[in-house]
Amino acid sequence: MALHTVLVINSGSSSIKYQLVDPDSGQALASGLVERIGEEMGAITHKHDEAKTVIEAPVPDHRAGLAKVLELFESEGPSLAEANIAAVGHRVVQGGRYFDGPALVDEAVENRVEALIPLGPLHNGPALAGIRVARQLLPDVPHVVVFDTAFFQGLPEASARYALNREVADKYEIRRYGAHGTSHQYVSSTVSQLLGRDDLKQIVLHLGNGASASAVVCGRAVDTSMGLTPLEGLVMGTRTGDIDPAAVFHLARVAGMDAQELDHLFNRESGMKGLCGDNDMREVWKRIDAGDTQAREAMDIYIHRLLKYVGSYTAVMGGLDALTFTAGIGENDAAIRAELCARLGWLGVELDEQANNQRSPEPRVVSTPDSKVKVLVVPTNEELAIARQAMSLV
Repeated sequence: MALHTVLVINSGSSSIKYQLVDPDSGQALASGLVERIGEEMGAITHKHDEAKTVIEAPVPDHRAGLAKVLELFESEGPSLAEANIAAVGHRVVQGGRYFDGPALVDEAVENRVEALIPLGPLHNGPALAGIRVARQLLPDVPHVVVFDTAFFQGLPEASARYALNREVADKYEIRRYGAHGTSHQYVSSTVSQLLGRDDLKQIVLHLGNGASASAVVCGRAVDTSMGLTPLEGLVMGTRTGDIDPAAVFHLARVAGMDAQELDHLFNRESGMKGLCGDNDMREVWKRIDAGDTQAREAMDIYIHRLLKYVGSYTAVMGGLDALTFTAGIGENDAAIRAELCARLGWLGVELDEQANNQRSPEPRVVSTPDSKVKVLVVPTNEELAIARQAMSLV
């Protein structure tokens, strides 16, 4: 049995993802997902020791979901009573300007997370529900919040501040907060360890259904693509990424769309899904291989945006030592890595085709020895990062 473990909880609006982590070895001892909370029929999947338990039943709310998860730990293992839980770590997206690292949960922290709901309306409310329920069900264990924005809290003002009227921006806390910071911090520090250097100029591309880029110099973030919300930046699965904000005014005037409709359009019906009807890159590539011009155009737009960010961040940092791909698409889509790197030859990027095409769960270099920029694939592990940050406080 591990010396101590951390139960990591990621609470969404209709789901709870969880993992029991040994922060020393990095091993996940159990994991699971509660889905379709509040719908007519929910589902709970619990994995432990090669075994998978699936329950189809109504899950009326987060409390019922988490209570069932705790029951599954006892019935299917590993027993939480014997797992030496040292902390419960919670992922929270928006920490605003108040949190530059993990925080022990107390009433004041809960209230601050609640006050930040307007800046993270899709994420902070559900996360707070998960925190409150978990504290009731596991009252004898310290609870720690880890914020997606914390790694970017120290961004230079030139990067963080929009050219918006200063009084309005300050009054309503409008600035660039970034997101995926836990992943960017974990991946960039892994690259530094792997290459044996802490003076690197790095770009990390976190490419999943949500996608973001960061520029990291000597371990500190100096720029990131997501802004006030996770909508800004790269082309994503269903999000527009960068778009002229006047498109909002135009659609309000011409199409009669209200704020809710525009929010849904930009966040749920755009990106790759809006461009070609598919936000699963495997399906997009199948269509490209079959000669589908719309899918090819969507991929060109996706890679063009990546190229712009890599170029601009290289300029911001005054050079580039390492370019790293992570998250579901970044780790698994060799074709996207190849297409982007082929357009970065001017930077001295040389991809090793064989290494790039090889699948592996390990962090690895996929560029040639002669490449002036190291290109890496590093599987992200936000749960492990959250567990270790939680342990740093308890």
